[in-house]
Amino acid sequence: MTTAVKTIGIIGAGQLGLMIAEQARLLGVRTVCLDPSPEAPAFAVSDERIVAAYDDAEALERLCRMSDAVTYEFENVPGEILIPLCGKYDIPQGYEPLYDSQDRLREKTNAREHGLRTPEFAAVDDEASLRAAVARLGLPAVLKTRTLGYDGHGQRVLKSEADIEAALPLLAVPCILEEFVRFDYEASIVMVADDERVVSFPIGRNIHRDGILDLCVVPAEADAEVLSRMKSESERFMRACGYRGILAIEYFVREGAIYFNEMAPRPHNSGHYTIEGCTTNQFRELVRCLLGMPLEEPRLVAPTVMKNILGQDLEAAERLAAERHEGVHVHLYGKRESRPKRKMGHVTFVGTDAAAYAAAWADRFVR
Repeated sequence: MTTAVKTIGIIGAGQLGLMIAEQARLLGVRTVCLDPSPEAPAFAVSDERIVAAYDDAEALERLCRMSDAVTYEFENVPGEILIPLCGKYDIPQGYEPLYDSQDRLREKTNAREHGLRTPEFAAVDDEASLRAAVARLGLPAVLKTRTLGYDGHGQRVLKSEADIEAALPLLAVPCILEEFVRFDYEASIVMVADDERVVSFPIGRNIHRDGILDLCVVPAEADAEVLSRMKSESERFMRACGYRGILAIEYFVREGAIYFNEMAPRPHNSGHYTIEGCTTNQFRELVRCLLGMPLEEPRLVAPTVMKNILGQDLEAAERLAAERHEGVHVHLYGKRESRPKRKMGHVTFVGTDAAAYAAAWADRFVR
């Protein structure tokens, strides 16, 4: 007697969908992806494709009918469109973590209400409310659009009256003003939860450049007590919110204090190192969770550094791939158009710490 092959539907077919589909295939699971771009990376490996807008209700319904379980690979899928689908189809993560993460004001409020420390913040809708928020929070502060911002887009650091004036065009949409945290470092954790347990991947220390993740160093070079507290508080938060599936949380750390920055209910850029750096990876555990398979507790294989490859680094990454160094794993996403600051791939250096990366590899890439 043969077991029927399961199918996972993925809303979105970017690089995260690509890596979900790759891990699903290794587990003998089919995938069908929906994306508005016919050239989306995940279509190269998914078993079926649906080319349609993310808010195309008919296409989403078709994706759900074709799938045993459905997930989403980025948080800008309209949360409200999933609500009726969650009542009819198996969408294990539900719409709640997606909805909670799509508005920075809602996201910060939810984090605070569930016990996480956040920077001080205030809703900003016009110049008057911006100036009132600045008077309360002080300068410097960070003005962000409440929705659709990523990789440093839709935000501006305010340090002076001139910065306030220059930032006024952002107020064309609802915004949030946040206290500027003079952090010692940034860190992130990726978790996967089912009804029985939460598994956590080793915490990475993140280094950003121009608002975009550049390096993730694992294990995080940080105080063990702080990392332990970050892990326990994150797992407690995920359970308290009733979230299932995958969740990544980014934090600022200052003098041992942990500040929630943002979360994502999908695989996370900082977790790409897990593919080679751990005994299991974030994409594999998401697939297992979606299909009700037992989760595996990940272990770090060796110290690992993950380097994001943007458009300006693509040629260097291609040369590196051709050299076939032991412990160096080059992932290129197959995007047709390369441009500066666009994520084109990543490289995982297994058996390498931050100092070794700086000595041996950093000069290979644009600085």
